[in-house]
Amino acid sequence: MKNIFISLILLTAINISAQEAGKVGELLANEASKTEMQSSKSLNTQNETFDHLKYNNTNTQNTTKKNQNYQWNKNYGYAEVFLRIPEQGFFTVEAGGQMISNSSGKYRFFDMQSGKIPISVYNNGFLLYRTTLLVRNNNRIVLDFFTDKGLYLLDSYPVKSQSYGFNDWNDVWNTPYGNQSGNWYNSGNVMDNNTFRQFFDRLQKNEKFDDGKIAFINQQMNNSLFTSQQIRDLVKSISFDNNKLMLAKSMYRNCADKNKYFLVYDAFDYESSRRELMEFITKS
Repeated sequence: MKNIFISLILLTAINISAQEAGKVGELLANEASKTEMQSSKSLNTQNETFDHLKYNNTNTQNTTKKNQNYQWNKNYGYAEVFLRIPEQGFFTVEAGGQMISNSSGKYRFFDMQSGKIPISVYNNGFLLYRTTLLVRNNNRIVLDFFTDKGLYLLDSYPVKSQSYGFNDWNDVWNTPYGNQSGNWYNSGNVMDNNTFRQFFDRLQKNEKFDDGKIAFINQQMNNSLFTSQQIRDLVKSISFDNNKLMLAKSMYRNCADKNKYFLVYDAFDYESSRRELMEFITKS
């Protein structure tokens, strides 16, 4: 009887923690055409490079022309792309000129150039999905892919250490990757205090109404992360609580120290707005 009870508890826990595909993240548009998805020729040609039998064959001639004058481009930039496919099967992921093929469901790309890069997902040689990512320097993009749902952008975070183990993903199953505690906002694209003061002063000087202020802040969010204290000051500069709430919700994704987001609550005039922001963060 005791064994049956324990089994029921374990089964319940598994069901509670089961992944719901596509529940979290922004669905990225599939840019692959139907013609491309019905042909595996392009991928098979590329996969010849990774044929280990050919690679280990000493009779195979190497016709690659070597450039003896090659020098590393120090201005290339550095970014990372992490992708998971929580399904059984052999998948190939190509991102920014790099390609990984395996059945583990975990794909990590380092030394990526910042800017717009294409990413494609293949299964058994057939193209399933293709889209374009906007990769920022010194940031890591985290994605989930489901064959029946699509590719979901979970979030983008500053690269804060050289620890790249995938054990960090064990508790992250289509949920935001960066809900870690601690202060780590001294890296990446986080706005420093001097720059923020210049930005805030210009905001106050040039924008007199909420709409203009919010538009000005949204434009900067395309390029910068903010601390909780900075977000509090920006939200506090807005006149109406409904606009404050809208801005506080949208800026949560760009917060570098989410564990301190409680500071933003001080920017509101009404308790109901604070409560609504709390509920939003709890569900995020």
